[in-house]
Amino acid sequence: MSDEKALSLASELPSASRDDWMKLVTAALKGAPFDKLVAKTYDGLRIEPLHVADPAARPIAARAPGAAWQVMQRVDHPEPAAANAEALHDLENGATGLVLVAAGAIGGYHYGLAPSPDALARALEGVRLDAGVAIELDGGRQAADAARHLAAQVEQSGLAPASVAIRFGLDPLGAMAADGASQAPWRELSSRFAGAVADLAGRGFRGPFAAADARPVHTAGGSEAQELGFALAAAVAYLRALETGGIALDAARRMIFFRLAADADQFLTIAKLRALRLLWARVEEACDLAPQPTFIAAETAWRMMTRRDPWVNMLRATMAVFAAGIGGANSVTVLPFTAALGLPDRFARRIARNTQLILLEEASLARVSDPAAGSGAVEDLTGKLCGAAWALFQEIEAAGGAAAALERGLVQDRVAGVRAAREVAVARRIEPLTGTSEFPDLAEAPVSVLEAAPVAPPPVGAAAITFPPLAAIRLAEPFEKLRDGSDLALAQTGARPKVFLANLGHLSDFGARATFARNFFAAGGIEAVTNEGFADHGAMVAAFRASGARFACLCSSDEVYALQALEAAAALGAAGASSLYFAGRPREREAALKEAGVRCFIYSGCDALATLKAAHDIL
Repeated sequence: MSDEKALSLASELPSASRDDWMKLVTAALKGAPFDKLVAKTYDGLRIEPLHVADPAARPIAARAPGAAWQVMQRVDHPEPAAANAEALHDLENGATGLVLVAAGAIGGYHYGLAPSPDALARALEGVRLDAGVAIELDGGRQAADAARHLAAQVEQSGLAPASVAIRFGLDPLGAMAADGASQAPWRELSSRFAGAVADLAGRGFRGPFAAADARPVHTAGGSEAQELGFALAAAVAYLRALETGGIALDAARRMIFFRLAADADQFLTIAKLRALRLLWARVEEACDLAPQPTFIAAETAWRMMTRRDPWVNMLRATMAVFAAGIGGANSVTVLPFTAALGLPDRFARRIARNTQLILLEEASLARVSDPAAGSGAVEDLTGKLCGAAWALFQEIEAAGGAAAALERGLVQDRVAGVRAAREVAVARRIEPLTGTSEFPDLAEAPVSVLEAAPVAPPPVGAAAITFPPLAAIRLAEPFEKLRDGSDLALAQTGARPKVFLANLGHLSDFGARATFARNFFAAGGIEAVTNEGFADHGAMVAAFRASGARFACLCSSDEVYALQALEAAAALGAAGASSLYFAGRPREREAALKEAGVRCFIYSGCDALATLKAAHDIL
């Protein structure tokens, strides 16, 4: 068929309006409310199922079209010589920048360099800082010392400060949020901060010098709007401090960059990065400045990383990098897939690096600037995030700014509320963690990490002001603790905790619920002993006694349950089952089943974590 004919046929197809789609949706819902199809974020923002393109939307200025983001690799080995070997290998194999991570930094995640002159010099030995290699400091409360030492190293090497690309990452507010402490009142800290920035700029470094980092909010379980609101408040605090220190606003705004976490929620991550640019542009306009693109450094999220089935972390990271790239990140750092288990080896670092290189060089992800522009769904979500984040920013400002809001616990309280809701969703597997709470593999093969002990963060010291920290979490940790208990039992006794699946009826009756139950219990490290059903309850009881299991779970269809569940439950209880479970919702049979000995009902959306913890308590 010719192209002309194909176009002609396409032009004859009737266009579909929103009303046409809504008629089909209404018919498919069969009387159910339309809101059943509406999702909500942890900020309470509605994600509608249907959107139309926004013809008035314009691309948000970020990277230039065709310009790749910087492929950053972490330099976090505690031994400077080993860190240097990895850094050189990374640069030789596709990385275009390095993140120098100090022990105790926001992004340290239990490792990092000592920010001493000798350690920094050894870690960067052989790295041509004037050859276009981007350097970023993640120094935490030691950022000022690390920045000073790195600047001295550049000058001692004879390089012109303007010839190197260093983001110094001074971030006293981020360190305060993560540590829950401040060494001095903000008035004093802000003056020191402005002085450090002025010193670096005066020596000829290009910067940027200050990092407005949203990662403490993300790693503590916060929402997207909370990340944006805190980062915006921190950036405005730095802007004020620099202006008070005698730096013009136009120059000051160029001295600040942003750090954001990118996670596997693709559309929220895209919208979050786009919203940040719009929010910062609004701040610039309020300062009577013409908006200019700001620098956004993205790092794949720590809280989504898992120790169990860590290979899935590769997929999570790929989604996060994709979203960060589409959202317009200027640099991306990928946490290696084994980061939650220990210090990653060279293979894990290669995968982290190549995740970006494949998306850049084979998927050509950076060829279009802001490809999400005009998408009805992304534009709507971007706008809603801007509104929610701006409201929180105003609340923080009304409290006296970012430092005062932290000292009063305002930010921590908001984050704690979202974290609690998120933990409930994880416990109920509404927010599933593949390989951990969903589709766990009890026989997973171990992965290798380097033999390096975690590094204790430097002591906070005597703080003038203390308040609750934004403590980092990983969402998988509660389930991982149960799996650790199962591994311990296996090591000590040669067998994992077991649950016997009492499959009633034929495979077509019990197959679906038996599969559900097997995965449900495996999420807590409890191995299911399954079967193909039984001729009678006597055979079922005999199989249960031979299984060595202390628990039993009834699995079948509602129809078979109506005929056999009560008798089967009583028989298993008499046979010594210390806990009896029922796969499915009990509905009107609940009271009778409990009387027959059923202890707990497991179904999609139940509190899986609490049920599995209770099972371990019995064991």
